[in-house]
Amino acid sequence: MSVVRAVQPVHELKVSARTRLAHPALLLAGIVLVALNMRACLAAVSPMVGEIQRTFGLSATASGLITTVPVLFQGVGAPLTPRLARRFGTERVVLGAVLVLGAGVLLRVLPSVAALYAGCVVIGVAIAVLNVSMPGLVKREFPARAAAMTGVYSTTMLVGATLAAGLSVPLEHVLGGGWQASLGSWSVLAVVAAVAWLPQVLRSRQERAAVAAAPAGRAVEGIWRNGLAWRISLFMGISSLLVYTLVAWMPTILADHGMDRGRAGLVFAFSNLVQVAGAFLVPLAAGRMTRQRGLAVAMALLNAAGIAVLLLAPVGGAWVAAGVLGLAQGGSLGLALAFIVLRTGSAAGAAQLGGMSQAVGYLVAAAGPVGAGALHQASGGWGLVLVVMLGLTGIAAAAGWGAGRDTVLGAR
Repeated sequence: MSVVRAVQPVHELKVSARTRLAHPALLLAGIVLVALNMRACLAAVSPMVGEIQRTFGLSATASGLITTVPVLFQGVGAPLTPRLARRFGTERVVLGAVLVLGAGVLLRVLPSVAALYAGCVVIGVAIAVLNVSMPGLVKREFPARAAAMTGVYSTTMLVGATLAAGLSVPLEHVLGGGWQASLGSWSVLAVVAAVAWLPQVLRSRQERAAVAAAPAGRAVEGIWRNGLAWRISLFMGISSLLVYTLVAWMPTILADHGMDRGRAGLVFAFSNLVQVAGAFLVPLAAGRMTRQRGLAVAMALLNAAGIAVLLLAPVGGAWVAAGVLGLAQGGSLGLALAFIVLRTGSAAGAAQLGGMSQAVGYLVAAAGPVGAGALHQASGGWGLVLVVMLGLTGIAAAAGWGAGRDTVLGAR
């Protein structure tokens, strides 16, 4: 018996340790609750920007930075995460990031402009760490169902964003503390997620040693010089740019063409709701395919179709555009995250690719809302903005075609 135990594979020790102290149901609950936090605090601020602007006397440009700064710092913080995970372990890094996120949410509502923007920076960095940690974690814990689990957590992120956008104003009235109370209340969700994640962290020294002894796999050499990694990063970057640009400007585009602002808000909310379906279904489909080229091109074409409807019939075709764009944007997000786990052979590789693709992706995405606003101001309308976005969908299609081929990053 002792001989059998002595030669027991390390990965079996890992599974045994995890099963005893962190039941799979608790692991799934932890992932879902962490994912709920990853977009909620960003979406919650959008309905409050006008009130924040009036409170601090901010210009329109300074107000726009409230949503742009977290996106920018998601790109800046992403490359640091693999190093943190190697040093402290992914579970503890996720726990720390969730707690830091909650602290950033509270910092953002302090009565100071400096605290407002500092909170935005902290939130952006914390989300970056979570964005990069989750694909590697999913790859390690669910190697046979990585794409399906990617669909679960990408869907949960969008559900969190939809709930936050819809509940921010009602929470303001219920809590009675203005925008500060409404936005600050989302820190409670971070605390709940941290508590739910504790079973993944609280293991005995022996069990942690068993887990640590199971290698996360070999890292990818020269990833920043790898063409496949750049194609995945570009697909994620342009897809994210289209999402954040329309998040910032779609209701305004509709209103500027004569639609009632209340109706424009409903159209936008419908688009967000459809994103949830795309984020869930597309990664599931991707996981059943050996190549995802057609799927990536389809997402780019749907984005192009929705943008074209906004360009040609912004009011009459608003609901159609919202539905098509919602499916395309949610599906593109889910597919970009699925590429991270499908194109890598190990958890270490997934963390590396996640760091690179999300660094590039969110730095590109941060330019979208600002660039669209500048083009609108220079041209006096939204036509040029939408034409440029149409051109970008072509680049996304080409990048997605390359990212969707059946290969593993670093394979020879």
